[in-house]
Formats: sequence, structure tokens, C-alpha cells
Amino acid sequence: MRHHRYNPSFNFVKSPESFDKYSDKEFLQYCAGATMYMPGTKDFLPKILNCTMPGLTTMVFCFEDACAESDVPAAEENVLRILDAVSTAVENGELDRDNVPLIFCRVRNQEQFEGFAKRLTPHMAKSLTGINFPKFNSENGEAYFAYLKALSADLGEILYGMPIIEDPRVAFKESRMQELSSIRAILNKYYDYVLQVRVGGTDFSSCFGVRRGVDYSIYDIMTVRECLSDILNVFTRNNEFVVSGPVWEYFRASKQMMFEELPKHTLDDYLMKRKPLVNHEIDGLMREVILDKANGFVGRTVIHPTHIRFVNGLQAVTREEYEDAKQILENTDGGVCKGQSANKMNEIKPHTNWAKKVIMRSRAFGVIENENRYLKLFSESE
Repeated sequence: MRHHRYNPSFNFVKSPESFDKYSDKEFLQYCAGATMYMPGTKDFLPKILNCTMPGLTTMVFCFEDACAESDVPAAEENVLRILDAVSTAVENGELDRDNVPLIFCRVRNQEQFEGFAKRLTPHMAKSLTGINFPKFNSENGEAYFAYLKALSADLGEILYGMPIIEDPRVAFKESRMQELSSIRAILNKYYDYVLQVRVGGTDFSSCFGVRRGVDYSIYDIMTVRECLSDILNVFTRNNEFVVSGPVWEYFRASKQMMFEELPKHTLDDYLMKRKPLVNHEIDGLMREVILDKANGFVGRTVIHPTHIRFVNGLQAVTREEYEDAKQILENTDGGVCKGQSANKMNEIKPHTNWAKKVIMRSRAFGVIENENRYLKLFSESE
């Protein structure tokens, strides 16, 4: 896989690197980007085999919220069939492995996870990157990861876990920090199997009976903002874990949302000063992604294909960010130096963790000339 393949003519300063489930974990955890959820019953095989969605790099077949309980057996059959067919197509040379998205399954609970896992074969597991664990907490987390580790050994395939933190014990202030500390202890124990930490903004909102409108950001919802802030505080210290942003719920049915001509203002003018850019739904998504990046999230969950290129496009690194990050990491003497554009102070030690994250994002999503190029990057249709 490689990001932004829907726009092959785009001229990068530094092109995104290819990745697959076998890439080094320290790089791969930055690559998931826009991770699209879909019901486990959806027959997505033709789109994978025919490469009809080149922008899609990460997908999750859901056996939980997106799937009625009565449909779980059919969903499992569908996903097992897809995994088997994708592995066969790769082995037969009918599908390039570079065109296989990172595929995850969101299980319903431990019992359903074990039942599904017992039907996985090593052949199927070649096309499966990992498992998403919903409602992850200090009580179910150990069992999830212990079984995942044993399953990986049995299949002879690396399978990663992506815990989804959305439990009421994290939502509620009086239990939050103890719960997050307990979760972190579990993830530290199984560090090699944790690809990303994911968050459930919708579940947190439901705990307080609120829902952000299309003109608001999740960061405007104070109770949810506090949850997300504490999750970042606990899990992103010294870049220990990569945390992805919550889902944006709004979309337009039309997939044709291209610019007839590129907008004339800067991205900040449109999104932060509220000049209309694409439409309310996509503008709101991009506004939230900009705030995600400012706060340390990398990528996010998406539930509609129209969101993918906007989320992944905004993960690209500008040349100025990239040059500053390189300067910081290449300076081993510490101290302070003038940024590459002579417009900021680069303080070597305090900015090192930021620089490491920027370099990883640059490898995954590429380097573009400046912020105005974001519009050109995601202005091409699939």
C-alpha cells in the first residue's frame, strides 16, 4: 500500500513510502491514516481484487456496532471468505500485495473473538493485519491481548491489536485516571502487539447525552474533550503509542466533491475562519483533523469513503516542517538554532519527540511544498 495513489500526478517533495502488514511496527503504526469501518456482512472482495478504491489503505470489518447480533455468523463467513480469496489472489499473482489494504476485524467480545479466531487459517491470516477490541478496559484487556499473542504464534503470522478506548470508566472523571493507568499497564506488557490506540468519541458523547453538530468540533464538547485530553496525556508521552482520532459522523451522499478551480485563500482562512470550502460536512471534518494534528492524534476512524482523501491528505508534512524536523534530529549537540525558514526557534531537546513524529508522518504520507498544496493533493477524485 501507499498513500495518495488516487492522485498519481501530484508532485511530492518527498513521496510516501510503501507499507504492508509486514512493515516495521514503529513505521507501520503511523501508516493506518483514515481507517474505514464497514459492516462485516459487506462483500468488499470485488473492490479489493479490482483495486477500485486506490485511496483506501486501511479497513475494518465490524462484527460489533455496525452488525446486528443475528448477522454475526454471516459476517464471519463473509470475512473468512474474503481473507481466503485475497491470499489466494496474491499467491496466484492475480493481485499485487502492494494493493492489499491493511485489513482488521472489530470483534464483538472475547467469546466471539475466540470463535472467529478458531476458524482462521494461516492462509487467511496472511491478509489479516489485526483485531480491533471495542469497549477496551482494564477488565477485558488482558484476555484480549493474551489470546491475540497466542493466536499469532499458532498461525505463524503477526496480528496486531488496536484497543478502542470508549468505556464509561474513562468517560467519568472519578474513575478515569485509574482506569487509563491500568489500561496502559496492559498495553506496556503487550507493546509489540499494539499497533495503535483508538478512541470512541461517539461512545463518550453518549455517556453525557450530547452529540456534536456539523458546525462544531469534538473539541467543543467539553466533557469529551477532557476524555481525549487525558488519553493523549497517558498514551502519547515520549511517543510511546500512536493514538488515532475519533470518527466524524457527517457526510454527503455525492462522491463528486471536486473543485472546478482551486480555491484562492489559505486552508486556515477556509477552515478556521469559516469561509466555505467544500461543504459543511467535509469542512467540519477537515477542521477537526487540523485540531487532531495540533493535539497529537495521527489519522482517524472514518465511516464514509468520501472522508478518506481529506484525512490522509492532511496527514502529509509540509517542507518547512520536514526540514525543521531533520535539522532537530541531525543536531546532536543540543542547544537552539534558527528554523530552516528563519521564522522560528528550534530547541533541539524539547522538540525532538515532535521531530520524530513528523519524520514518521513524512515517510507514511509524504512531504508537500507548503500548506496551499493540501488543496491540490486531495482535489483529485478516485
